Amino acid sequence: MFRREGNTRGIISMLIAMGAFGMMDAVIKLLSVDMPPMQIAALRGLVTIPLLAVYLWRRDSFHSIVRIKWPLQMVRGVLAIAMLWAFSVGIKSLAMTQAYTIFFIAPMLISILAWPLLGERTSRVRWIALCLGLIGILIALRPQTEGMVSWGGLAVLVAATCYATSAVISRRLSRTDSTDSQVFWVMCFLSIGGTLLALPHWQALSPAQWQLMPALALSGFIGQLAITDAFKHGRASTVASFEYSALGWAVALDLLLWGVLPDALTMLGAGVVIATGLWLLRVDRH
Repeated sequence: MFRREGNTRGIISMLIAMGAFGMMDAVIKLLSVDMPPMQIAALRGLVTIPLLAVYLWRRDSFHSIVRIKWPLQMVRGVLAIAMLWAFSVGIKSLAMTQAYTIFFIAPMLISILAWPLLGERTSRVRWIALCLGLIGILIALRPQTEGMVSWGGLAVLVAATCYATSAVISRRLSRTDSTDSQVFWVMCFLSIGGTLLALPHWQALSPAQWQLMPALALSGFIGQLAITDAFKHGRASTVASFEYSALGWAVALDLLLWGVLPDALTMLGAGVVIATGLWLLRVDRH
């Protein structure tokens, strides 16, 4: 009973996170046209810190951010910098729908890593569902096409691997570290580490880029809180399945901002992935 309630909260938090991150990724794609990828990663943290400070103050939870497992928090910080850098590189040359389709390998990686690192055994039905989801991704990507072998595609694969590893570490940390501490320290690592790495090629922001900063801050802040909460309360291999909802955001944003629609094979692959996610929801309810 308690596990089912936890999974429900985790699923809802994941859906919120995907919507927020969809908005954030659209901003990142817009910024990537003229801005170095590492600077984008640094700004992701810098613009979020003020919102996070107000949030922690209102919750009176600053005391909770010091009792942490430093080694794992530092690993998450490094992974966050690498993930945002790689994703910024990839999304510059790919449509959001393409990038998200490649990124959807992450839930399978999370399910695989959750077994040895968290002791969450995955049922045979779930493995079948995950394999079907992977088939959908392969249909959409068509391995012989440019999207799969381009530097952009490889960069998104690197980002997905970093994300999956970080998500499992987050679930492991939730046993000892608060949600607030996880969000706070990953933003600190992004701000400090990303800025130091970006300084040699740092560019002054144009007026148009400044106008995008509030959207980057708010969407990233909401997404970070929601996704941390998802993996804190839900079973990692369950809530990860609902990352597929991001595909709907990607299609809508591609059309709205860039006038691009996915082709028939991409939509077919996406359909397989979404159907797999709905099947997993049905399995979890029984």
